[in-house]
Amino acid sequence: MLSSFKKYIAVSLTTAALLHSPVSKAEAYEMTVAGASPGGLWSLLGAGVDTSVRAAYPGSKITYQTSGGGIANVGQLDRNQADLALIHDAELLLAKKGEPPFQKPIDSIRVLSYMYTWAPMQALVRKNFAEKYGINTFEDIAKVKPPITIAINKRGNIASNVAVEMLTAIGVTEKDIESWGGKVIYAASAEQVGLITDRRADLMINSLFVRHSSIQQVANSVDVTLLSMDSSTVETVNKASGTISFVIPEGTYEWSPAKVNTPSLGATLAVRADMDDEKAYNLTKAIFENYEKIAGVHPAMKALNPEVMASVNVVPYHPGALKYLKEAGLH
Repeated sequence: MLSSFKKYIAVSLTTAALLHSPVSKAEAYEMTVAGASPGGLWSLLGAGVDTSVRAAYPGSKITYQTSGGGIANVGQLDRNQADLALIHDAELLLAKKGEPPFQKPIDSIRVLSYMYTWAPMQALVRKNFAEKYGINTFEDIAKVKPPITIAINKRGNIASNVAVEMLTAIGVTEKDIESWGGKVIYAASAEQVGLITDRRADLMINSLFVRHSSIQQVANSVDVTLLSMDSSTVETVNKASGTISFVIPEGTYEWSPAKVNTPSLGATLAVRADMDDEKAYNLTKAIFENYEKIAGVHPAMKALNPEVMASVNVVPYHPGALKYLKEAGLH
């Protein structure tokens, strides 16, 4: 009887100890991610990040925060007005260098992941103009010096900066173009389409997904072709802009069947450098191990994979993110 009583006491004490001991509990995160306008691809990416984090940490909520885009998001993070932000790689380099529109170098930002790397700069030229002046490659613009009207994105849009760097890389300035009898028009994406389809522009340069509807719209309205760049020119642009090399495969467009080399913008998921290491690790692990939830938000995202996500070079990964990448064999 005494033995049974002792066993009862031992079990009771063990049970009491378990009831009063701390219970490990999965973290739940409530955070904001700064994107761009509502309804665009970046808002879908925000939803994908939310879904992937909730899959790993039930009860979490990542709220999409509308914004002016990547350049504005640099300021949002730097001022601690958002927890996460979508920012183009080229915008991160501008911030790192302290080049306009930034007034000084910003080193408060790190990354967790690339979201995509396939928004190539596509140089779409009217075919009859190209044939008239013998323009077969992007570099030919500098050689031929034609009276060319070029439509690029509005000032303040990162695609505009990269387009200027593309011209700079072949030794061409806006003043050069004007001296040849041409001009540069700064216009939003929809306006660029109108300019070239109405034949008020000879060339449009913009960052667009391959086979984007606006490119198809132009090709259905006027005979056009894409201009390819030498690999060395692309590398020059990449070094100056933070872009990455991209190849539009042969046969992608029936009206421009040749392979095209060009720089491409990528979008990163960025955080403040002072984010807690464990939090950055957990978030990175969540989005990498549930990346299919992000890849599934839109057909344009189907190429996303952990190798792409781990390939940012323009600014460092957060130490917590880097810890996960090394554990996963991705760095």
